[in-house]
Amino acid sequence: MHRSEKIWLTLSFGMIMAFMIFAGYQAFALEMGPPSHGERIDPQKVDQTAPFDQPGIKQIGENEYEVVMTLQVFSFTPSDIEVPAGSTVHFTLTSKDVVHGFQVAGTNINAMVMPGYVQKITQKFDKAGEYLVLCNEYCGAGHQLMGTTITVK
Repeated sequence: MHRSEKIWLTLSFGMIMAFMIFAGYQAFALEMGPPSHGERIDPQKVDQTAPFDQPGIKQIGENEYEVVMTLQVFSFTPSDIEVPAGSTVHFTLTSKDVVHGFQVAGTNINAMVMPGYVQKITQKFDKAGEYLVLCNEYCGAGHQLMGTTITVK
């Protein structure tokens, strides 16, 4: 093995180790790893399982709301959400049938909602206006009709 090959082999091994250490530091020390709470639900019994047996919006604190939402064939339940400006909203989502997307235009919310899993997202809505909510995962022939709004007053 030539000297230049040994140098490149050493450098590449060092770079791989540095990337692995950096990724490990981010995942464990900075807690930037994938979500691990992995809450699960039986997709056949969504309507009988709390909190999804009573989907809707409720105030849980001063300027803080919880939205429990189910996604199913081309619709969101509840279909319209209204909160005051400056409020923090905690979304708890699940799907009853197939994989759906949950994207709120004008925010950084963009999640995949899968049957059998509970997705939790928190967002603060500072600006008043209407925020379009779309399914961005193809879910069938009526996918283009799946949308709703969040009204911030």
